[in-house]
Amino acid sequence: MPTAWSRYLDDLKAHAAGPVPLESQGTLVRVAGLVLEAAGIRVPVGSVCEVRMPNQPAVLAEVVGFAGDRAYLMPTGELHGLASGARVVPRSSPAEVPKLGAPTHPWRRREDRTRHLPIGDGLLGRVIDPHGVPMDRLGALGSTERPVKNEPLVRRPINAMERDPVRQPLDTGVRAINAMLTVGRGQRIGLFAGSGVGKSVLLGMMARYTAADVIVVGLIGERGREVKEFIEDILGEAGLARSVVVAAPADAPPLMRMQGASYATAIAEHFRDRGQHVLLLMDSLTRYAMAQREIALAIGEPPATKGYPPSCFAKLPQLVERSGNGLDGCGSITAFYTVLSEGDDQQDPIADAARAILDGHIVLSRELAEAGHYPAIDIERSASRVMHNVTDARHQQAARRLRQLWSRVQKARDLIALGAYAPGHDPELDLAVQSHPAMRELLQQDMHDAAPLAASIERLGQVVAPR
Repeated sequence: MPTAWSRYLDDLKAHAAGPVPLESQGTLVRVAGLVLEAAGIRVPVGSVCEVRMPNQPAVLAEVVGFAGDRAYLMPTGELHGLASGARVVPRSSPAEVPKLGAPTHPWRRREDRTRHLPIGDGLLGRVIDPHGVPMDRLGALGSTERPVKNEPLVRRPINAMERDPVRQPLDTGVRAINAMLTVGRGQRIGLFAGSGVGKSVLLGMMARYTAADVIVVGLIGERGREVKEFIEDILGEAGLARSVVVAAPADAPPLMRMQGASYATAIAEHFRDRGQHVLLLMDSLTRYAMAQREIALAIGEPPATKGYPPSCFAKLPQLVERSGNGLDGCGSITAFYTVLSEGDDQQDPIADAARAILDGHIVLSRELAEAGHYPAIDIERSASRVMHNVTDARHQQAARRLRQLWSRVQKARDLIALGAYAPGHDPELDLAVQSHPAMRELLQQDMHDAAPLAASIERLGQVVAPR
């Protein structure tokens, strides 16, 4: 009776005796800006190729389009040293070795040319680039206790009818969000703001205080200086211990920035599929769209809205829809995506598109930030679309009441500043003015203080209690 070892050896012999496919290759004929043009290869879009020159390191590139018999490739590294006539060779991923005890079958070479990157417990506490290469100089990824394995970068989306609905609240540790914009486990929410109003600090607070098993941080297209500062000053040692940071700074090629966002999402999907609750923080979704715009315009796609081609607006939901709750009884990905608003314009095309595909939006106000109000969350312009599913009627009524009182004070702010307000004429405004210090204290919070969900709701009830 054949043993597992004998079947394993038979499979190896069958593979060795079988025909070995010839390596196809093309020729580099043109370099225009960021795009490489190759002739002589026929590979599908998304394939990975190597551009080889004698006495030069190979340059990795991905097929992003084609025209007739010409393939358009986008490099993931520097183009220095390339010349006309360089060889373009499609890169196959490693063959899968059959597991012991697996049923006997002809062993064939796998011709999957898509990217496979390291994913697993060995990434926890590490900072990596979009290629899966460590950036923290802590040695190779993976160990006996925390292994990693190569998995595909692109995964099949979950059927919408098989996802768990958002029904459980998530404690973010931020009092203004817990009380006024309660987040559900598996929700996807946008953080809308201009530059310099506290987005990174707010993300760091949620990374430290949110009740999640694993945190995945994608720093996409941001300044290189901010990467180390975010990890050391904002995320902290305790936050990094249960986190994976994927960094693609602003000077990285556009394909690398896009791959960084996809890689961070794939890591989050891996932990979710294992039944864990994941917090995905991506900074920023706008830089991801800008990278796609650079690629699309480089290969000749016409611009549509403010210079953004149609493919940008198609890529956004493809990325965002990968997060959320998993299958029945599986884990979840609660995702926060930062969205940059040019000049604090909320009608920016990317901001408008993101608002439509996300499950809520938190708007940070420059005016509040300049007044020293942190976190600078504008509760009048912010909304959580699943709050009614994860909170009770009493909580919803208290949050609605605080919005009414806060809005009343904001509308009468000029009258109060000019001294034209006189108590006794409008009881509702009198109550709003009396409650304003307590409301302001509720909505403000130091970055080093955590505010649990239950305590935030109790504090909200005290502020809006009848006097």
